[in-house]
Amino acid sequence: MYWPMGAARIYSANRRRRKDQSGNDEQEGANAEEEKSAPILGLVTSRSGHLIATITATTMTIWQASPIVVLAAATRSTSSIGSYGPNVAVLLRPDASIAAVQTLDGFLVTYSITLDQTARVYQQIREGGNHQKVPENDSLVLEQDRAGFREVSIKFRMVIRIDAGIAAALALDDEVIVATKKPAAIQCIKWTPDNAGRQTSTELTARMVWMQKSTRILAMVYDRAMSLAVWITLDGRAYAVQRLPKRTNESEGSQRLFRGYGFHDPRNEASKAVKAAINARFSLLAIGCAEGEIHVYTARDYVGSIPMSHKLLAPASFSTTGQLTCLSYSPDGYCLVAGYEHGWAMWSAYGKPGASSFGADAKLSETNNECWLMSVSNLSWINAGFGLLLTCVDESRLWAVEMTKSSVTTCFSSANISRMLLLSSTHLMIYRGFDLPVNTTISAEAPLWQHVAIPEGYLINQRQIRSAVISLDGRYVAIAGKRGLAHYSISSGRWKTFDNPEVENSFVVRGGMCWYQHLLIAAVESDESYELRMYSRELGLDNNTLLHLEQLPSAAVAMSMTGQDSLLVYTFENVLYHYIVNASDVSVKLVQVGQLALNGIVRAPARVRAVTWILPEFQLRDGDPSQDVAHASVLFLVDAKLVLLQSSTNENGLKYDMRVIAQNVEYFDLMRDQGALNDSPAQSSPESPSNGNSPLSGLHADRGLRDSLWYFDGESVRCWMDVEDLLKSASTENDRELPQPVTTASDFYPTSIVLDRGLVLGLDAEMIQRRDVHFAYLRHTIRTQLFLPHILRRHLSQFDPAAASVLALRYQKLPYFSHALEVLLHMVLDDEVDANPDSDDSLMPNVVSFLSTFSDYLDIVVQCTRKTEVRSWRTLFAYLPPPQQLFEESLGKGLLKTAGGYLLVLHTSQELETSSEQCMRLFEKAKEVGDWDLCKELARFLMALDESGNTLREALARMNIERSSEGDGSVAQGSVQLTTLRFVKDRREYLANGSMSASSLPAGIETQITGDETVLSPNGTTVSEDYFSSRSG
Repeated sequence: MYWPMGAARIYSANRRRRKDQSGNDEQEGANAEEEKSAPILGLVTSRSGHLIATITATTMTIWQASPIVVLAAATRSTSSIGSYGPNVAVLLRPDASIAAVQTLDGFLVTYSITLDQTARVYQQIREGGNHQKVPENDSLVLEQDRAGFREVSIKFRMVIRIDAGIAAALALDDEVIVATKKPAAIQCIKWTPDNAGRQTSTELTARMVWMQKSTRILAMVYDRAMSLAVWITLDGRAYAVQRLPKRTNESEGSQRLFRGYGFHDPRNEASKAVKAAINARFSLLAIGCAEGEIHVYTARDYVGSIPMSHKLLAPASFSTTGQLTCLSYSPDGYCLVAGYEHGWAMWSAYGKPGASSFGADAKLSETNNECWLMSVSNLSWINAGFGLLLTCVDESRLWAVEMTKSSVTTCFSSANISRMLLLSSTHLMIYRGFDLPVNTTISAEAPLWQHVAIPEGYLINQRQIRSAVISLDGRYVAIAGKRGLAHYSISSGRWKTFDNPEVENSFVVRGGMCWYQHLLIAAVESDESYELRMYSRELGLDNNTLLHLEQLPSAAVAMSMTGQDSLLVYTFENVLYHYIVNASDVSVKLVQVGQLALNGIVRAPARVRAVTWILPEFQLRDGDPSQDVAHASVLFLVDAKLVLLQSSTNENGLKYDMRVIAQNVEYFDLMRDQGALNDSPAQSSPESPSNGNSPLSGLHADRGLRDSLWYFDGESVRCWMDVEDLLKSASTENDRELPQPVTTASDFYPTSIVLDRGLVLGLDAEMIQRRDVHFAYLRHTIRTQLFLPHILRRHLSQFDPAAASVLALRYQKLPYFSHALEVLLHMVLDDEVDANPDSDDSLMPNVVSFLSTFSDYLDIVVQCTRKTEVRSWRTLFAYLPPPQQLFEESLGKGLLKTAGGYLLVLHTSQELETSSEQCMRLFEKAKEVGDWDLCKELARFLMALDESGNTLREALARMNIERSSEGDGSVAQGSVQLTTLRFVKDRREYLANGSMSASSLPAGIETQITGDETVLSPNGTTVSEDYFSSRSG
């Protein structure tokens, strides 16, 4: 769900030349030349992402992340470098208050970092002569410009000597953890001594019973949210490690500091672990191997249950990528990026490949000196995932790549899935293809994106944007940053923000937002209280214009609209609340009609990413909303598990049975939620992907795909066509296996299921390099994949042609419907050619019988035949009439081009003689209807069959082509003078002369056949040029 965008920006901390009094260049500092060429060796960011620390061999530099500027630098003296060695790595305490520089000789040089609230490093100063009036709405921007960037002070603290040598180090909130070389041990060094004056504690790795002996630690990473570390040892193994609490009854020497479990055991040199990354959002542990492959594990618990989840193949061969140098998940866990010796690559959380630099032109990148495409030594996410910082081998510059991400990563909503909404650090990108004709939707070239700039005033105070949601009809968008919120109307192009900064700063959106018609519902936290607030798009944003406020007992985790007017809110108390939007002419409010306590069912409420439910049809039509809780089946997305809770009653009352129905789910979409919102009363709106105004609104008028459930698991989009059938199978009473979902594979990241157009819509990253531009830039392109053939195939494989016909009937008006049927035939044919099933098990008879009910049946068969290998024809025509019969049927129906296709099939299968009667008949038919393009192709075909030209002459004679009686080359009425037909084959020329009936051509138009093209000349005589010569009688 991440895509890089634009060109990489370059930043450098090199010292500049300045002018002396005589106007000559003067270098700042004695070591400026040395510093200019010093490569960046280390890169690290603070937990908040506001500060960045880099080091060279002599200097540590502190940067601001947004915008990227240098705030301070500390250069070590020559004596310090001589005593302790040059810099090799940098550590940063998570709160950025202390930095530690690791040296080559095994020392940690620590510095304190403080922000000065009054001093400024950079400050914008406007010249006094400029008295241009500043608009009121820009006054806040100017105030921020004058405020400048706060100064950072770097002060030396102490030098810590590690006698045993430093193999790896990790900076935590309270201590720095150092893995030593000889002896192999772990030292925990507190930033400040405790009350007893102790600062260091040590444990030998040889005493860690859970670790292999005779090894030492090579690398360590830590994640605060999971309270878990991953250690990689020299033998290529990986361990999940936790810090044990200190026990008062244990002596210093016998105390155990860590507990761990091995989960990655390499089978060969290529699978040895070298890098690691932790994904707290999805509980994943990624291990980068020696030859570039990445193994991803799922951390189910803290007692060693860490099974393999999936593997990510290297984006290219090892000789192309080189060694894996760095590995990191995005802050929200939806994207994994890996740096290699010769480039970088990205994947989604569960393995869908994304952007990569290995498709770039290496020579052009080298010419343009774009080292970020050729080598990566360090990388780090900044600006809450909206930016990616890269450093290169032997390079002194930082490269910043801007990222766009799907709004689903910020606010899980059915509308965000059905309506593609992307976010960058300063803009929104709204996909408008749903509002355009079908052919435009599937076009990759049409400008289908609407770019909307986020208001500067809101962005300056509340960056970065943490949440965004679009309405299901595509008319409104709402965003929320660090505090407050703002909303936008796509039709009017206007933003609405809070006029009063105090009101804006008084609350933070936590738990999501959603739209109901023109009403925005937001879950917020304000002054240690938790609320649901309702705002109208038609009114300004202020406490006085608040339509409704509903108190919550605890913070919301997730919320969603479902049904006609139902709102579901799941809270940290493990309670699901059900509200009804009660709207009248004078007021609108939320009315709670039910709640469901899930204690003991959902163990960790914070792990829930989305919630919705499925109600039976009778309850939707006639049921009491207060009884929805008793009849609902609840769908939870917990981490990446799609969990179904089904209600049932027993002697003890209402109970819920839980079942995990899908794993590795990045997102899911219940089509019933989309249809219900589109059916709600609202003003006229642009056509939605599932809008009832669409030509295929029948999809939402009965069961069909309206009740389908879709999800993406990192490999393919999968669909259960009927959730009612899924609910029956999942019930513990039936003891049935879950139905297999229909799978639609794609080579791009799917973002939306466009139900009424039979498409899976997605994005693909594309890198553009041009020789006339000295930089590469990235963009995302629209990609589509048909899901209709896969759904039809499932119906036919279940011997339900009636359901397939009903479904196909609703899509029959699509311009690419015939192509979808052709894809269906092609899929089944390819599978059966390879599998060679028995006739009783073959699906081909059902498919052929199903296709024969459509008027394009003959075209579909011939198109599929011509696009497959000849070895597949025997399997295909085992269930079809002979090609000769299909040719006759096409000719009888006037489908001349289709008949021409069957001629090629006949010729290839050696069922057509040289003097083909069928070809002549088709030639004559084409002449009668005036299809001169087909005549040209048939003439070439006949010449290919008989190079002597006799067959072509016979065909022309049968079509009553005669020599004109005029001796001056004039054309008789109702005829066309065909001067010369010249065909070049095997360097020989064949000529045929005669006249052709031209009753179907406009008067005065003359036909000439030149090589591969037919030329129409508006003069009344034949054109003699090159292949043509005038002929007198």
